[in-house]
Amino acid sequence: MKYLLFAMANILFISASLAKDFGQADSTQTTQNHEKIEAFLDKFKVKGYGVVNYYAYDWETFPDKRNAFDPERLNLYMYYDFTDKIQLKTEIEFEHGGTGSTMAFDPLEEFGEFEQEIEKGGQVVLEQINLYFKIKKQFNIRVGKMRFYMGNASKHDEPTEYFTAYRSELENTILPLGWYETGVEISGDIALKTSEYPYLSYKLYVVSGLDNTGFSSFNWIKRGFQTRFETINADNLAYALRLDYAFAGESELGFNIYAGNATGNRPKDDFETPSWVTYGDVHFVWEGHPWRIRAYGMMGNIQNSEALSAANRNLSNNLGVKRTPVAKMAGGAYAELAYDLLSFSAKEQTQQFYLFGRAEWYDSMLQTEGNITDNPRYERTVLTGGVNYFPIPKIVFKAHYANRSLGSGEHENTFAMGMGFNF
Repeated sequence: MKYLLFAMANILFISASLAKDFGQADSTQTTQNHEKIEAFLDKFKVKGYGVVNYYAYDWETFPDKRNAFDPERLNLYMYYDFTDKIQLKTEIEFEHGGTGSTMAFDPLEEFGEFEQEIEKGGQVVLEQINLYFKIKKQFNIRVGKMRFYMGNASKHDEPTEYFTAYRSELENTILPLGWYETGVEISGDIALKTSEYPYLSYKLYVVSGLDNTGFSSFNWIKRGFQTRFETINADNLAYALRLDYAFAGESELGFNIYAGNATGNRPKDDFETPSWVTYGDVHFVWEGHPWRIRAYGMMGNIQNSEALSAANRNLSNNLGVKRTPVAKMAGGAYAELAYDLLSFSAKEQTQQFYLFGRAEWYDSMLQTEGNITDNPRYERTVLTGGVNYFPIPKIVFKAHYANRSLGSGEHENTFAMGMGFNF
């Protein structure tokens, strides 16, 4: 990628020089241009990853659900080092092969109208744009729109870092996945010994909060992540802490806590009752080839969920939200184990072939408030097994079979396979 950018920049600069000098070569100017390009590229780098999946469904809850291909994601990261201490980070995500839709609220209409423009299925999203100030190892500051590191999935989101075709159902269903917020992050690593490990890693956040018009029975707070509008409401902020004990490479045990009032970020002032979202999780990752182990558990609470549910029933159809009752509490846990079968070979292998299994339970209506009924179909137990083949470390081919049992007694079976890469 670096050499491609260098070649393209050379062509542009040389063409401009030729046009300016009417065909007379200026070797001094060309040399200076080369030096400028090299200086820029030394401070600029590009990374990325992509995922394409296939799904086959056998669901009692939805017998006619169609099998599907999904060009799920292409994420491009671009970094620029202004100095050794200041770095610009951006991330652009292409989802499901298309552009997306935007919404705007027009308060000048008689009752206020939501306007929506749909280009094509999918999205192109500027996920991150932030400045990172590397003050010292124990204390650094990031400002702007950034990844919000909650749980396991946010930190291990590249396809080579998780085994299933899609990421953990628990984190993918009831919490925002690919969670990004705008604000300030303070982070650092604190050594516990003179050796590299162990150490404590922390992240403190003051960021944009959730919008509780998007909360629902099925997804709890997931759709409260503010992505529907051109700007992000910030009348209520959120506060979070992540603390990890890193005991080996890519191995850690830690927790997150989160708190934020989601009422003030509604698109209209139609509900004034405080609705604080609080939750915490414990997460564990161990990378000890040929074994890989992951575990996660979370519990969360929404203040005044009955009053919130009543208010959400009256939301505009044009807002595109579920308008279903919201539970007071949600929770879940999973454990995952994988083993590289090619480790039996005595020879050094660049290839890997993992056999994995995961047991998962979660309930987006774990506890309800007042007259809201606890619907048993939102309690889900999932058993998943499959394989991952790495021909080289940066490319993976996957296949898995998942059996989901609902609290209502119904079953949803999914077979998935796909490929992923990073660079």
